[in-house]
Amino acid sequence: MTNEAKEILSNFTKKVPSTVLGPQKINFFAENIKEIQPEKKHVLMNFANRILAIMIERQASDVEIGGYGTDKFIWFRIHGIKSRVEDLPRLTEDEASVLILTLLNLNQIKHLLVSRNLDFSYSFLHEKSEKNVRFRADCYFDLDTLALNMRAISEEIRTLESLELHPNTIKMMSHNYIKFGLALITGITGSGKSTTLDALIHYHNQFDPCHIVIISAPIEYVHLSNKAIIRHREVGRDVLSFKEGVIQALRQDPDIIVIGEMRDPDTILAALEVTDTGHKVFSTLHTSSATESIDRIIGEVNPVEQDRVRFRLADVLTTVISQKLVPTVDGKRALVKEVLIVTPSVKAAIKNNNTSEIYAMIVQGGPQGMITMEQDLIRLMKQRRISQDTAIAYSNNKTRMLQLLKGI
Repeated sequence: MTNEAKEILSNFTKKVPSTVLGPQKINFFAENIKEIQPEKKHVLMNFANRILAIMIERQASDVEIGGYGTDKFIWFRIHGIKSRVEDLPRLTEDEASVLILTLLNLNQIKHLLVSRNLDFSYSFLHEKSEKNVRFRADCYFDLDTLALNMRAISEEIRTLESLELHPNTIKMMSHNYIKFGLALITGITGSGKSTTLDALIHYHNQFDPCHIVIISAPIEYVHLSNKAIIRHREVGRDVLSFKEGVIQALRQDPDIIVIGEMRDPDTILAALEVTDTGHKVFSTLHTSSATESIDRIIGEVNPVEQDRVRFRLADVLTTVISQKLVPTVDGKRALVKEVLIVTPSVKAAIKNNNTSEIYAMIVQGGPQGMITMEQDLIRLMKQRRISQDTAIAYSNNKTRMLQLLKGI
């Protein structure tokens, strides 16, 4: 199959006229991709699925295909380490571009050519496990060539208990305990935010007879309705934007709205407004600490709006979990987190623009379920799951971490 696929790709790329260069090549491939015969396209799809099957079997979280930066190799990220896969075939930039285009439909190709980027989901039947495996994918341009990242979506949902959260933290995020409010899951890319969001959805789906609307780009894990009815709305396919999805959700009788990412001021304002109307909202941000998350939300909006947003955020915010995945001594990765529960003191600090005081409140807030990133790293170190060097490297507050280490 590999040799046949390589031959199909090679023969197709040879059709490019010598006068077609740079970004025009991708346009040429896109315009002519429909000329690949169905049986040959099937071979290419099977080749791509074979790469993804190997990725799953080797427990890789991500695969990189195409683009100038790959040096013609396919790359896997395994337990946080990204490296070339030497035993998979090398693909030229043109061959990889054609392979990537075969995974897209015509509308997706049009969007890619206009926006120069495309988020989409992909799935195939993994023969060994006999299960449909889903991937979150991002296609983009790398020096006039197409590049693709695909991240495997776990077929098993982690429970909230397995995330080692304090019982009060879980209670504060529960729709049964608090019917409205904004709960944030934050962290850098690849820190497991989506896994935590899915755990929260699964938690409510086990006992809460509510309506959950998920707005994401793309939809990753697909939940089956159990006690809750769960809607999945993929941005770009089912709805035009996060903001539109949030506004439309108000007319869909939701109890819980899950916003995949608050990535722009419009989405942030829409999320605060929908929370203010009495809904439970879960969302994510690309920030590394609870305090930074609050500052980011306020800083994203127009300065004229910031005071209003600060007061509204203080009123609706209930919980912030900032998380990281850190390397363990056995070569795997463990979840480490900072948890902020919004108490009356925290609300006052937000309203008075004194967010610098919040870290000290988290330090003292252990009984309420709060924990700083540094305290949680120390916990893992005491359990001999991570090294001291790792604890220092992944801490947000190095000074505080060194103080804590002196006390051990």
